[in-house]
Amino acid sequence: MANDSCPKQEDNGDDRLSNLPEHILLTIIDRLDIREAARTSVLSGGWRHLPAMLSRLVINVWDFLDAFNCNNDEIVRGNEAVVKVTKSILARRDLSRNAIQFLCMTFFLREDDPISIGHAVAHAMATQKVEIAEFIIFTERDDTHCDDDDLVNYGRQFMLFFGACSNAFGGLTRLNLENLRFGESDIPNILNICKRLNHLRLFNCDSGNSTMLQVEHTQLIELAIVDCSFERVELSSLPKLTRIIFEGWISFQDPLSFGYVPLLDVVSLTNVGLSWHKMVRLSKFLRDTISVRQLQLGFKSEKDLGSTRMSDGKDGIRV
Repeated sequence: MANDSCPKQEDNGDDRLSNLPEHILLTIIDRLDIREAARTSVLSGGWRHLPAMLSRLVINVWDFLDAFNCNNDEIVRGNEAVVKVTKSILARRDLSRNAIQFLCMTFFLREDDPISIGHAVAHAMATQKVEIAEFIIFTERDDTHCDDDDLVNYGRQFMLFFGACSNAFGGLTRLNLENLRFGESDIPNILNICKRLNHLRLFNCDSGNSTMLQVEHTQLIELAIVDCSFERVELSSLPKLTRIIFEGWISFQDPLSFGYVPLLDVVSLTNVGLSWHKMVRLSKFLRDTISVRQLQLGFKSEKDLGSTRMSDGKDGIRV
């Protein structure tokens, strides 16, 4: 027999979670990846608008991929999902509330997908404040399977994307690129457009054989140049640079020179010493970096050369 002294809970059709204040619900779904966060919109009418109110938007293609079976078809589906989610969430934002504090887009450089993403991001930047914005751009082939033709092709694809979405790039604060061969003036043009940029990472990028990279930028704070085939990198004028990561060079001469870098605090140098490399004399190499307080060195010999990479064993598509 039921105990009549126990108060009956009013059935209002909602669970206790849905009755929490909106700011608490946003804190909860902010801890989910974007795929799961988007799914919360179907829980009830009160949840439908929440994903579009998030202040942190991390839209990562890897959240839509099967990491153990990442073939061409999987990459296509993943990129399409990123385009769909990006357009859906950014188009439904309430411009009078909840500015975007952090926007990070991770996607593959393929066909017109990046341009669709770039246009959606550019519109968001034009209509509301985006404090931190980052593009992390992958290529379908990883660096161990990219030949010269791949680098040239990916470089052209990226510059077409860049030209079509310069407004989006103009609002970026962080940019991560890989496996690109640039034209002589491409990187200076990119830095000129990306005026807000404070973090830049280049991985396995170059401008052809025996080319020099000069870096000038007023806002750049962190610069990482990893396994790039520039003959020499000159940090000409970087008044706000505090950290440089320089890994894997092939130069016959001193591969890195320091110009105006008055705030440089951390220098990280990593390389495999090959027989044709010129000896790096740190006293000479770092003589113009009197502000450096932290020096990180990681050098190996030719006998240590080699790395274990994952591939599908066929065409170099990522897994």
